[in-house]
Amino acid sequence: MSEKVEEKEKQAKAYSADSIQALEGMEHVRMRPSMYIGDVGLRGLHHLVYEVVDNSIDEALAGHCDTITVAITPSNGIRVRDNGRGIPVDIHKKEGVSALEVVMTKIGAGGKFDKDSYKVSGGLHGVGVSCVNALSKHLRATVYRDGKIWEQEYSQGKRLAPVEEKGTTDYRGTEVEFEPDPQIFELREYNYDTLAARMRELAFLNKGLTITMTDERVTDEKGEHPTEKFYSELGLQEFVTFLDGNREKLIEDVISIEGEKSGIPVEVAMVYNTGFTENIHSYVNNINTHEGGTHLSGFRRGLTNTLKKYAETSGMLDKLKFEISGDDFREGLTAIISVKVGEPQFEGQTKTKLGNREVTAPVSQAVSEMLENYLEEHPNDARTIVQKVILAATARHAARKAREMVQRKNVLTGTGLPGKLSDCSDKDPERCELFLVEGDSAGGTAKQGRDRNFQAILPLRGKILNVEKAMQHKAFENEEIKNMYTALGVTIGTEEDERALNMEKLRYHKIIIMCDADVDGSHIATLILTFFFRYMRELVESGYLYIAAPPLYLVKKGAKQEYCWNDDQRDAAVLRLKGEGKESSVGVQRYKGLGEMNAEQLWETTMDPSYRTLRKVTIENAAEADRIFSMLMGDDVPPRREFIEKNAKYAKIDA
Repeated sequence: MSEKVEEKEKQAKAYSADSIQALEGMEHVRMRPSMYIGDVGLRGLHHLVYEVVDNSIDEALAGHCDTITVAITPSNGIRVRDNGRGIPVDIHKKEGVSALEVVMTKIGAGGKFDKDSYKVSGGLHGVGVSCVNALSKHLRATVYRDGKIWEQEYSQGKRLAPVEEKGTTDYRGTEVEFEPDPQIFELREYNYDTLAARMRELAFLNKGLTITMTDERVTDEKGEHPTEKFYSELGLQEFVTFLDGNREKLIEDVISIEGEKSGIPVEVAMVYNTGFTENIHSYVNNINTHEGGTHLSGFRRGLTNTLKKYAETSGMLDKLKFEISGDDFREGLTAIISVKVGEPQFEGQTKTKLGNREVTAPVSQAVSEMLENYLEEHPNDARTIVQKVILAATARHAARKAREMVQRKNVLTGTGLPGKLSDCSDKDPERCELFLVEGDSAGGTAKQGRDRNFQAILPLRGKILNVEKAMQHKAFENEEIKNMYTALGVTIGTEEDERALNMEKLRYHKIIIMCDADVDGSHIATLILTFFFRYMRELVESGYLYIAAPPLYLVKKGAKQEYCWNDDQRDAAVLRLKGEGKESSVGVQRYKGLGEMNAEQLWETTMDPSYRTLRKVTIENAAEADRIFSMLMGDDVPPRREFIEKNAKYAKIDA
């Protein structure tokens, strides 16, 4: 028997009730759920799944699990099963009940707090499956361990009975099935694509792990449920290839490295494309660190120092009249950094910024080593990359001039605000809203219908520039984009990052995209979203960006009328109004644009805070968002066509 197998068997035997440590605080979860899962909307609903899957991923990280299955059940519940060691079921000495019950009913309880059981662990704050249990109407945990099947059921975090032995088995692992509590979650319908994107991401981040995703709510013609299997042999190399699939390659090979530096496992993969955006995604213990941190700093340092040294030694910078910056080396770069840290420390606004200082040097060292080897072995690719960097530096100088034009105060108005902006009288950003409205006509209606105390209107003429395919200075020269920067009061560039958004003087904390409910309106909204994702992501991550939801129909009969936002509401309204009188012709008006509504109608349906519906724009999965924007707004037509055919309810595409 090999030493590696012997060590795993020792670990498996050592993982018992004594490995479980309980931390108090479970009673607080139902009272303040947002403190534990972020919110009680769709984001929090999906976070429940990630917490359960994280337990299985921890088993994979410890080397005891290679298969995880996730299913959305017909009742919109979730079932997660793994082939790990199985949660211990013997009696916990301190708590006096089964270790399974401790894990399920004590917040923060789990083997991840015992360093002998898990060296590294997923899960952001050690909340764990107990939090999911507290917020579930019903949860059943089934453990397959030591040849036996054990089961325990719970409701709203409380056990319904002690752990019960149910039979014998050759299988080993844990299964958790739960239904979110309707008392906590108003919306309880899981989005398959959202979950599948996270499972795909986890498979890339944990090569050799198979994750299967099934939607049992849907049955095809053969009577089978839609199922996807995610598995990656090469890990991050395949991840960057997947993300960059809709972009034109600058170099053919993926540059990658995997290893341990100063005791910290580091994995990096990167590739260059002909585009103008920087797409870097960083992870710690499978957690997407949206705000970066010390591992990202290490990557940037290693990349800049190594490439700059090569470019200077090669003599390619001799004729350049200005200094190259770190940003220039990252234009057109798609990269993923993944590190494993025993005790990660998180900071930043959303607690997704890594603060462990000991991580910077190992990542920088790994990147330098990786690039030195690659550049030496691929001289042609090396020259191509340096030429791209020189072009980026030249364009950056042009962009800087364009930015300065955007940020310079308008001498004529004295306020620096665009002339098309109808501002509000309140100056407190927390109370103020800015509507980005499609077209001057709708802008005029919105201006008449708004509450001028706290609602500002900025009409946008036509389709704004597609920033996905434009160089940075072209974006800053675009009139509509300049107006948005000026109206918002934000500037570009901080001490740390020349391209970062400075939000100190942000004038509105609600920025609302309001477009027509037709194909053109959707296209314009997508262009605006692309701009915010690429140039003002900090605003999105801060929760300041929204999309208005104007009604699609007005159903009218005599003096009675109802607004409807979808076909089901329309049909129900027609039936209601028909039933109220003997005569049968009820009028249905389909709104194709905002301009078809008068100011009063626009206010009462779309702008009045007491009645309207706003959709907050969030970035659940930055890597997936990056891929979708590059696909929707890039040059490659077939994947865009496939996406539209799959997702558009009303679009018909000619053969």
